[in-house]
Amino acid sequence: MDRQAVMEQGLTQPLVAPSLSPAARRRQLKEKAIAGFITLMAFTGIAALILIIIFVAKEALALFTEAEARHEASLSKMFLPQEVPPGRPPFRWQPVSRIPKVSMIPLFVGTLKTTAVSMLVAVPMGVFGALFAAEFAPRRLRELLKPVIELLAGIPSVVLGFFALMVMSTVIKDVFAFDRPLNAMVAGLGLALAIVPVIFTVSEDALTAVPRSYREASLALGATPWETAWKVVLPAAAPGILAACVLGFGRAIGETMIVLMASGNADVISWSLGDSARSLSATIAAEMGEVVVGSPHYSLLFFIGVQLFLFTFVLNLLASTWTRRVVRKLTGGAA
Repeated sequence: MDRQAVMEQGLTQPLVAPSLSPAARRRQLKEKAIAGFITLMAFTGIAALILIIIFVAKEALALFTEAEARHEASLSKMFLPQEVPPGRPPFRWQPVSRIPKVSMIPLFVGTLKTTAVSMLVAVPMGVFGALFAAEFAPRRLRELLKPVIELLAGIPSVVLGFFALMVMSTVIKDVFAFDRPLNAMVAGLGLALAIVPVIFTVSEDALTAVPRSYREASLALGATPWETAWKVVLPAAAPGILAACVLGFGRAIGETMIVLMASGNADVISWSLGDSARSLSATIAAEMGEVVVGSPHYSLLFFIGVQLFLFTFVLNLLASTWTRRVVRKLTGGAA
């Protein structure tokens, strides 16, 4: 048999995989089990989220499928002005009165007021505090400052609400000469205390992740440290800072106890920060414990939960789109 025939015969013979030792087999099985457990936990979290959404949507669907619920809480009654006697507001939230009034407009106004106040206070504090910690603070001060601010995230919201109710309400009423101690400003400032740690932590991580070469190039071109931080580092970390603001907004719009304790819970349509307010999340917390299961009021509260979900979902979608555009622009891609 010539050499070529021997080679062809060798190529046609099946390859035999090397046998694994018992220790290698056990290690391989262990790795597969760990990977399967991690995958199961990931899909369990996704399945739990989907089931929650389905449950909330199913309970709210009665507003559109049952005749009694449609009569008591139709879309026109929730979002359009109603015919009322002269001198009374056309938008009221009184779902348990003799003639139920289920206008969502006072709840939207109250939610927007408290959330806007909290974001106007927390975003500058969180972002500029993170910029100081990442760019200008000495190493020892940074190691002290970051844990102290992050410690605020561990304070229960009911404690922050109690602080806003007992301390901040009196101080703000005296400083701004408000008529009511519990108002939208007190609730918004209480919310700001809750979301500053979130914005600070995520923003500081985004600023720290900016490559050092960006700073060195800016300083080499003659820019001052402040110009480098403001015109180079901050724009480069814009996607992460936006994510921090979105997380803070989601925490603020969904916060319950602080708004429930410090806002006054009055369904008033007023853009004055000195007036009481009533938010969507606080309405669910205040009324869900006493509502009759299966009633139109019950479905209405779940419908409020659907609206909160839609708000946060749309905001995250818009923020994600904007973030991708910023990243493409920073990396030289098409906007």
